[in-house]
Formats: sequence, structure tokens, C-alpha cells
Amino acid sequence: MPRTERIVVGISGASGVVIGLRTVEELLAAGREVHVIVTDAAREVIRHEMGKSYRFPKGAKVHSEGDSASPLNSTSFLVDAMVVAPCSVKSLSALASGYANNLLTRAADGMLRTGKKLVVVPRETPLSLAALSNMAQLKLGGAIIMPPCAAYYHGPKTVADMTDFFVAKILDLLGVEHRLMRRWGER
Repeated sequence: MPRTERIVVGISGASGVVIGLRTVEELLAAGREVHVIVTDAAREVIRHEMGKSYRFPKGAKVHSEGDSASPLNSTSFLVDAMVVAPCSVKSLSALASGYANNLLTRAADGMLRTGKKLVVVPRETPLSLAALSNMAQLKLGGAIIMPPCAAYYHGPKTVADMTDFFVAKILDLLGVEHRLMRRWGER
């Protein structure tokens, strides 16, 4: 019997945590097994951007960055894909240099080492030369770099519409069907 597709969502300490959180919600709704790695800095940003009472959706398996007992520490724990959304420049730098100093960077490094899909959503602007170089290094290593760039052809009216567009692009990259946006050419 085939197992349910297992996807990891890493949430680092950059603004835009709603992108990662909405991705978790949509992956769970699509029937995926979802593991969420939340860095300490991300917990602070979640409190600031989402409110003190935010709770992860039922079914999400939440791990802290320092969880040395997490199965996500080992590539023998089969994972199909991973998304880091948002990805701070600190995490971006660690990923590009192979500095696996916490569970998020270790799990992402495992994806690169095993040739599995890794989608990185860097959420900083403007970008420094170091950040651009780190993105190029990750791309050379096999990661997909997906900055959350706004699009307007789908007629967004709210911040939630813009967020769902970004999440839709992530789901497209993961091969997960959704109805979060109207595609180009659709009415």
C-alpha cells in the first residue's frame, strides 16, 4: 500500500510567515502528511504577524528547530519534498553553504543531498549581492528559488488574494492540485 505523500514546510524568521502557514493549510486539505519546522525566530514573527493565539492546523506535525530527536534529522525518514517559506537571508546563507546547524537547515540539506525537491521562498527586499549569490548557489545545487513576486493578471483584491497566489505557485511546483487562483487564460 503506497504511503501518503510527505511534505516538510520550514518556516524561518522572515516576514511573510502567512505564506508558509497557508501552504501548510492547503497541503493538509489536499491530503498530504505535513511536517512543519518552525525556527525560534519564526515563532516570534508568527506572534507578531498572526497574533499570540495562532494555532497550527490539526494534523500538522510541528517540530522546533532544536528537536534533535525528530525523524526529519535523517534522510532514512522518507520525505517527498520540502518548502522553506518564508526563507530568511540567514537561513538562505546556511542552506547555500551547507551549514546544517538546526533541524530546518539539516532537513533542507538532506533534500539537496538526495536530489529531492526543495522550494526556497526568500522573503527579503532589496536583495544584496550575498543573497543573490546564495540563491544562485542553491539553484546550482538543485533547489527551486521562488521569490514571492506579486502578479496582477488574476485580479487580486486583498492581501489574502496575493498570498493565495504565492501559495498556488508553491503547490504547482509540488504537483499539488488546487483552486486558489484563476490561471492565465481561464475565465
